Amino acid sequence: MSTVLARLDGVERRFGSVRALQGADLEIRSGEVHGVLGANGAGKSTLLNILGGMLSPDAGRIEIGGAPVRLDTPRDAWAHGVALVHQHFTLVPRLSTLENVALGRGRRPDLRSEVERLMDQTGLRVPLDATVEELGVGDRQRIEILKALLRDPRILVLDEPTAVLTPIEIEGLFTLLGELAAEGRGVVLVAHKLDEVLSVAGHVTVLRSGRTVLTGVAAEQDVDGLVRAMVGTETADAMALGLRGSDDSRSGGPGKERARGRVVARLEGVGVRRPDVGSLEGIDLDVRSGEIVGVAGVEGNGQQALALVLSGRAGPERGRVELPEAVGFVPQDRSTEGLVADFDLAENVALALHRDPEYRRGVWLRWAELRAAAEEIRERYGVAAPSVETRAGALSGGNQQRVVVGRELAVGRDLLVAENPTRGLDVAAAAFVHEELRRLAARGVAIVLISTDLDEVLGLSDIVYALTRGRLHTVPAAARSREGVGALMLAGRGSQVA
Repeated sequence: MSTVLARLDGVERRFGSVRALQGADLEIRSGEVHGVLGANGAGKSTLLNILGGMLSPDAGRIEIGGAPVRLDTPRDAWAHGVALVHQHFTLVPRLSTLENVALGRGRRPDLRSEVERLMDQTGLRVPLDATVEELGVGDRQRIEILKALLRDPRILVLDEPTAVLTPIEIEGLFTLLGELAAEGRGVVLVAHKLDEVLSVAGHVTVLRSGRTVLTGVAAEQDVDGLVRAMVGTETADAMALGLRGSDDSRSGGPGKERARGRVVARLEGVGVRRPDVGSLEGIDLDVRSGEIVGVAGVEGNGQQALALVLSGRAGPERGRVELPEAVGFVPQDRSTEGLVADFDLAENVALALHRDPEYRRGVWLRWAELRAAAEEIRERYGVAAPSVETRAGALSGGNQQRVVVGRELAVGRDLLVAENPTRGLDVAAAAFVHEELRRLAARGVAIVLISTDLDEVLGLSDIVYALTRGRLHTVPAAARSREGVGALMLAGRGSQVA
């Protein structure tokens, strides 16, 4: 019979004028996975950071094992058997994987064999001697999970662990979480894909505007009810539609035959070999106006290198690249590549718009116009910030992603390169971004969508490729399914673009 491992009652937390939590409750039981859901800015990460000792509550009560506790530091949480896997990585880039795992553990000569044994048990494999700065976000997420599991926690808390994992890795992770729960541990899981949470959770809790608005048995919930709890009844129908995927508003829809536009970007025989972003081997690719080109692939197969070349952020070591002038770029890691945490929203928007004549007067920036552009992004994309003077670092991960996506969609008038653009976004925001991509394509913008989310690639793309070991393979129409593309992603079978 399960027992209550931890209970948070009436937890409140304020950041300046922003009330992130306004009386949130959460109960964690042994032997089950507890899913925590909510829109961006609902308070999920704040609540989990309080449980993990990263933040102290302004009010409320925390009990572990039936006794009240104070969790003022991560060490306090570890001492009570709580390990937190953060949404934003906490790794030291210049240290190796093994050195990062060793931090805070003292001298342990058997650590390497212990990590290797854990990797064998979980299927979460990472190169132990590579520096973190050489690794992609998928590997970094796996390191964070391994670090937490090595503490042998009684309560494992995971904040958006699936956002950078492939479908096969997600399936393996959920199997692992089920096994951990079967051992009598409590697992807390935050994820934005409702079907993922319902597939693994025993109970679910929904937060809205910092308050707990629903707690119940997962098997008794449905998507529509959870969406209503997350966003309110006024927009529930629209959000449920966005979650399931809406009809394509463009002429013909994805994959349908229609007149093709002019070539906006072209790669010819492009090769790149860089340990930090991956390799490309003789890539040929035409991207045409009005088309969404989807690129699927397992993390580490050259996606980041392709994105950097297509966005003009990196040149090829061989081959030829033709790009338009106005290119927007949504990078894979918003916190380190997309935003400056200490800049406010207007300043972050200026990073992409400062060369546009509309926002310059000679050598001077037109800050009134830039603030107006930032305000439009804040309102249009529902960024939960009091004003455009709010620091980007004060925003939740999902709201940071909204800023980056809104800014780059405004910049990419000819070509938009988007790496996992809806990673970390809630149901509402993800559906909105998908509609924005469709709208831009209908206006003639060429879009390259590089994503580990197969549903996203298949639902939006006119042409689909699989990127495997740096080589681009055309996905034939008959193989355009999760299973078909997944097989190409892993095996590299299909028609290579030559």
